[in-house]
Amino acid sequence: MKKLAVFVMALAAVGCVSESSLRVEANTQFQQMRRQMPISQDPAERAYIFCVAQSVLRVVEEPYASRAWEIEVFDMPDANAFAMPGGKIGVFNGILDVARDQDQLAAVIGHEIAHVTREHQVAQVNRGMMTTGAVAVAGAAMRVPQQDMQAIAQIGLTLPFSRKHEREADDIGLLYMADAGFDPRASVTLWKNMDEKAGSVRPPQFLSTHPAPEDRMGNLIGRMSSALERYNAAQVRGVRPVCE
Repeated sequence: MKKLAVFVMALAAVGCVSESSLRVEANTQFQQMRRQMPISQDPAERAYIFCVAQSVLRVVEEPYASRAWEIEVFDMPDANAFAMPGGKIGVFNGILDVARDQDQLAAVIGHEIAHVTREHQVAQVNRGMMTTGAVAVAGAAMRVPQQDMQAIAQIGLTLPFSRKHEREADDIGLLYMADAGFDPRASVTLWKNMDEKAGSVRPPQFLSTHPAPEDRMGNLIGRMSSALERYNAAQVRGVRPVCE
């Protein structure tokens, strides 16, 4: 218990950052990506992705709804997308190989936006500062080899924390897409597609920052009833995006 107390005190001694303090850096990184990475030149592809992203953004809560969101489509084969503090969204057009219609793409974008609205990046940066800055101090105090302390920090702190964020982003993103008029059932299909594309080469869930696809789909199915209620309500209000 004494060793654990020393470790916790060392972690607490490390500073933290706020969401607002990350916006400038996020903007710098986003503009750098725009300069250095290939941008999609396909007008139809860009219009389609912008349509889906803007539809989801219309339903996010304040203060995020009032942000000047920027969207970019990168000509990259990876099945990837991201959102950054301050309202920056990047979509690699390779994601269209697995997000095969507007509803599936909305599941991806809703998930990424949820990371921003729940300030997951802020928490991850702070957690990274803690696990980087305090590991050396705590390791010396506890007389534990540095490489072992790094492993403890990675497995015991960073990875479970990230899985929690992924689950929350799935849950909130599901509601965003439903409120925006996209069929939430497509989120399950999306992860089936992702799982098929990834194949069987995946790390064990215990050592992964992301929930296993089967667990992810199970969680989404468990929350589908409430999401469908919101989707049906959006349909009644006439919220029916047509981005394809």
